[in-house]
Amino acid sequence: MKDLHRPAGSLSDAGDPVVLTPEAAGWTYTGLRVLRLAAGERRVVETGEFEAFVLPLSGGCTVRVDGQVFELAGRTSVFTRVTDFAYVPRDAEVELSTRDGIEVALPMARCTRRLAPKYGPAEQVSVEVRGAGQATRQVTNFGAPGVWEHADKLNACELLTPDGNWSSYPPHKHDEASECEVVNEEIYYFRIAGRDGITPGREGFGMHRTYTADGSLDENVAVRDGDVFLVPHGYHGPCIAAPGYPMYYLNVLAGPAPERSMAFCDDPAHGWVRATWADQPLDPRCPVTSHEGRLG
Repeated sequence: MKDLHRPAGSLSDAGDPVVLTPEAAGWTYTGLRVLRLAAGERRVVETGEFEAFVLPLSGGCTVRVDGQVFELAGRTSVFTRVTDFAYVPRDAEVELSTRDGIEVALPMARCTRRLAPKYGPAEQVSVEVRGAGQATRQVTNFGAPGVWEHADKLNACELLTPDGNWSSYPPHKHDEASECEVVNEEIYYFRIAGRDGITPGREGFGMHRTYTADGSLDENVAVRDGDVFLVPHGYHGPCIAAPGYPMYYLNVLAGPAPERSMAFCDDPAHGWVRATWADQPLDPRCPVTSHEGRLG
């Protein structure tokens, strides 16, 4: 399968870093836009048949939709703080404006129901430390089912992986309806910090793997800041942060199931690794951030 790895710039449009529709991805539900607004700029986004989150990556903004106004404080970098965010419904005109400039992600899902807009305070976002040892990572469950229920199809979370660590491990999949998984299309949007561990840049890199048990899909790629990887099916993981370069990625998932879910099945060849975590210490660098800022 071609074009699962979309390097930074390959999805850009008119100065915006990422414009990815389901049609461009070759599937049905899941999309992503990353917009860049200059200081003082105002932008109107028509959501059409998509619901979305407004998730600041750097900077803050004002969101106006359906007569409501949400002030998003945002953050300096995805590596500095858990941010507040907003949910915006389908068939909406969303106005974004910023005083100092912003880079903002709009994870999106084609959906049926139109819900009301809603604000997500940073202090209410669930931060989870997952794994152990060199597989320790932070999962920021801002838009995950069971934590954020105000969505029709859209699921989203953020991952922070300290440099040298592995995440999305053991490899797992969600490409069929079974007792342990649901069908979801998934987007990985990567940011890689530079030497200061905070400022994203193209100097560093990480690794990502997606594959199928029969070998028909076998992708092992180096990912850099701003890259996108599409997971239509198959096992995915690990994502590995190279020593010296912490890794962030935004996961966006949606699918045909009537109820939102991020359920998955581990690759049975590697699922045994989970049992070893009970005897390993957590990496003290996690959690990396909270709504109050960087930790540790």
